[in-house]
Amino acid sequence: MAGVKGTSEVPGSLVLPWDRRLGSGMRLELRLQRVALVALSFSGAIGLTFLMLGCALEDYGVYWPLFVLIFHAISPIPYFIAKRATYDSDATSSACRELAYFFTTGIVVSAFGFPVILARVAVIKWGACGLVLAGNAVIFLTIQGFFLVFGRGDDFSWEQW
Repeated sequence: MAGVKGTSEVPGSLVLPWDRRLGSGMRLELRLQRVALVALSFSGAIGLTFLMLGCALEDYGVYWPLFVLIFHAISPIPYFIAKRATYDSDATSSACRELAYFFTTGIVVSAFGFPVILARVAVIKWGACGLVLAGNAVIFLTIQGFFLVFGRGDDFSWEQW
């Protein structure tokens, strides 16, 4: 904000006008969370690009691998249910949380197994399978990164959205 008296903000920084009333530590955390959100969006787009390339390239041309999007959509649901059902934040482990981890692991393994099975029965080619597996890895790491960055339960968690 060049020309405004009393501001020491760098032009192009990620401080919005309504963030000025916050302390400098809180502003830094907001900037880091905005950068994290942009990075997660970018990595999700890269993962979806791998998935689309595995389907839409001229050599492959089969859209069956898009069914892994169902696995991407339902993978966080067990965690949401367990988070809602368990109110003990002190407990290191609970049966509900462990069951949610088990179901989430099953969903993720199924998402990686589905393209391999499609390639094994010659519905898709192995190159398409590799692209879909790369897309799966990037997308699931993006989902995990989202919960690591925004799932702390503080004022800026995903629960506030």
